[in-house]
Amino acid sequence: MQSTELSVEFFPPQTPEGAEKLRGVHRRLADALAPQFFSVTYGAGGSTRERTFATVREIAATGSEAAPHLSCIGSTRAELRAILDQYAEAGIRRIVALRGDLPSGVGMSGEFRYANELVEFIRAETGDRFAIEVAAYPEWHPQARSPRDDLLNFKRKVDAGASSAITQYFYNLDAYTHFVEQARALGVTVPIVPGIMPITSFTRLARFSDMCGAEIPRWMRRKFEAFGDDAESVRAFGLDVVTQLCERLLEAGAPGLHFYSMNQDGPTIEICRRLGLARA
Repeated sequence: MQSTELSVEFFPPQTPEGAEKLRGVHRRLADALAPQFFSVTYGAGGSTRERTFATVREIAATGSEAAPHLSCIGSTRAELRAILDQYAEAGIRRIVALRGDLPSGVGMSGEFRYANELVEFIRAETGDRFAIEVAAYPEWHPQARSPRDDLLNFKRKVDAGASSAITQYFYNLDAYTHFVEQARALGVTVPIVPGIMPITSFTRLARFSDMCGAEIPRWMRRKFEAFGDDAESVRAFGLDVVTQLCERLLEAGAPGLHFYSMNQDGPTIEICRRLGLARA
C-alpha cells in the first residue's frame, strides 16, 4: 500500500469492556493502515504480564504481527527465559526490549540493570528468533547523566543485538534529526523510527510529558492553554500539529512512524489519512 512502515502501540486492557473496545480499535487500525506490527506495553515490574500476553496472543490470532514489550528490571533470567519460551511457542517474532520501571515503593531487584543486558540475554537465548526493538530518546532519558551518556547507552543496546529503535514521542523535529545524526556518527546503522503521540487532550499530554521528560514547545503549550476547555479546538489543533510533524519527519527521511494510540483508533487513522497512508 505504501513504502512508509507504520506500527501502533496498545496497552493491555484492564476490564472485559476494555478488551472488547480494543478488539474494535485493532480491527479498524488493521483495516485502515495495515501496520507492520502492533506493540503491547508491559507494566512496571511486569505487573501486566498476563494481560500483555493475552492481548498479544489475541492480536496474533487475527493475523496481525504482535510485539510484546518486555522489561528486565525486577526479573530473573529464569523468569525471562520462561516468557521468551511462551512467546516463541505462540509464534511471536518481535519483542520490544526495555529496562522498565519498578512499581512505586519497590526496591531494586532482579538480575538485570539495563536494557542492553536484556537485549544481549535475548540474543544469547534465542539467536535470531526475534526481531528486537529498543527505545531511543531524542530529548534524552530523564535519568541520563548527560546527553552523551544517553547516546552511548543507546549504542550499547544496538551493539548488543537490537534490530531497530522506536523513539520516545517529541514535537521538535530538530531533536529527532540531531539524535539520528549523532547516532550515525557513532556507527549506529539500525532504523530509528520516530514515536508519534496524537493529541486529544492537552491536560493528559502535559501530565505524560512531565513524567517522561518529553518537551512541549512553548508556542504549542501557549496555544493549547488559550483554548481552555474548548475540546474541539484542542483536537483540531493537535491533529494539525502532529500531521505537520509527521510530514516533516518523512521528508527528512524517517523510516516509518510508530503511533502511541492510547487504545484509540480515530486520531491515528485521521493523521495517516491526511498523510495519504490510510486506505479509503
